Amino acid sequence: MAMTKVNPNRDYMTMRDFMNRFFEDTLDYSGGNRVARLPLDAYTTENEIVVTASIPGAIPDEVEITIEGDSLTIRGEIAPRLENASYIFSERFHGQFSRTLQLNVPIDQEHIEATFENGILTLVLPKTEEVRPKVIKVQAK
Repeated sequence: MAMTKVNPNRDYMTMRDFMNRFFEDTLDYSGGNRVARLPLDAYTTENEIVVTASIPGAIPDEVEITIEGDSLTIRGEIAPRLENASYIFSERFHGQFSRTLQLNVPIDQEHIEATFENGILTLVLPKTEEVRPKVIKVQAK
């Protein structure tokens, strides 16, 4: 087995970087309102980009999805807890959430599909024709 030297400058982030990343990734306190960063899964296929997000408790009609230039933004809110209840545990998220992604390929905005099923939001973003791979057949003579 080959041994690899540990380079602290390359392999570890500083505590300051870690704390900055933690707070940037977790909450955005812009304007005094708490806005959680929506966790996502995203993958690409030959013809599309697929983005999924778990947002149980959100009302689908109140989830706002916008594409401006090469930026995709998903915003919404999960209803607050009951005010007249005395909670024993209160661990589920509630409040505003938001996430913006920079898309690295042009998207056919006219054919985007958004579905919401069992608390999972799925976006299918088709790539434009000019960025899809083209297969050129070689003909023997």
